[in-house]
Amino acid sequence: MERLFVCYPKCTTCQKAERWLKEHGISAEVRNIKEQNPSQEELTQWYRTSGLPLRKFFNTSGIAYREQELSKKLPDMSEEQQLALLSTDGMLVKRPILTDGKTVLVGFREKEWEEALLK
Repeated sequence: MERLFVCYPKCTTCQKAERWLKEHGISAEVRNIKEQNPSQEELTQWYRTSGLPLRKFFNTSGIAYREQELSKKLPDMSEEQQLALLSTDGMLVKRPILTDGKTVLVGFREKEWEEALLK
């Protein structure tokens, strides 16, 4: 599977991550998360593959997250309900996401990306 880079082009963190990929000669299909939100199936697969807690997939600093008061609601929601909610709005999803099917990186932390992609 080719790498998939799911991002929001106006997001400065996504821009930094995309620049980093180019600087390191790493190619990936770019997908705008606002125009093509990840499906519940994709999110479920990425969540399970990543080994990360589900809350790491939420853009907790985003306006949509705050407006819906999700910090109060998520603890009472099942994993399936949370994944369904994430699939309704790309702005709720932490970005960027980079995956090749075996590895899933959520958010851009340069050291983490170096360890995962430049070994």
